[in-house]
Amino acid sequence: MSATIDKFADALPLHKVHRETVATSPTFDSSKVIVIFVLGGPGAGKGTQCARLVQDFGFCHLSAGDLLRAEQVREGSQYGELIQTCIREGTIVPMEVTIKLLENAMLKALKGGKSRDGWGEGQGRFLIDGFPRKMDQAVKFEEDVKSPELSCIRLLIQIQVCVASLVLYFSTTEAVMLKRLIERGKTSGREDDNEESIKKRFRTYHETTMPVIEHYRKFGKVAEVMLFYSFRLSIEPRSG
Repeated sequence: MSATIDKFADALPLHKVHRETVATSPTFDSSKVIVIFVLGGPGAGKGTQCARLVQDFGFCHLSAGDLLRAEQVREGSQYGELIQTCIREGTIVPMEVTIKLLENAMLKALKGGKSRDGWGEGQGRFLIDGFPRKMDQAVKFEEDVKSPELSCIRLLIQIQVCVASLVLYFSTTEAVMLKRLIERGKTSGREDDNEESIKKRFRTYHETTMPVIEHYRKFGKVAEVMLFYSFRLSIEPRSG
């Protein structure tokens, strides 16, 4: 657990961090805007732990899934039917839709401002929950991905949002996740909280999201937390 705490603390501006200068111009300056991707299987506890980190550290929590669900019912949305079909089938919504919703939400949060440390004058800190779920999503969102095999994809990408400081990975067993999701489905009202959709989501997660986690792990940017029971993730700034 201490290694996880250290990586998370390193992602916060608690000490000076060297950042590479790159030629591209993303929407947000990663020296001012902290982005932490929060990944894990369906029902791994991402939302619960994010809420605690928001309370303790003043992050803005953006759930890709919540943004998509809100968009699918928004009056006049051109993506509503597409999103509804993807959620029902347990497949991934086209990345252009998800990234644009995230970018808009980040802009709104930065304009609104917060009174806590880490906000103001273009600064902000975001937990992006449930994203990226595919490698091409990560490439499109980030300013620079050091992966030669993905260079052909990057050439096709015009919009870059911000470099992520860290991937916070919550891991647990499928049995635990299934139990949590079935229980949540009794009150959530979510159409994908049923056993058939859940199994499709597990399959999609293993096939498309785990490679993203393994990619970032190669560069030491993954902090893994194993969740087999309810607990509170507590992180204290390091002195010195």
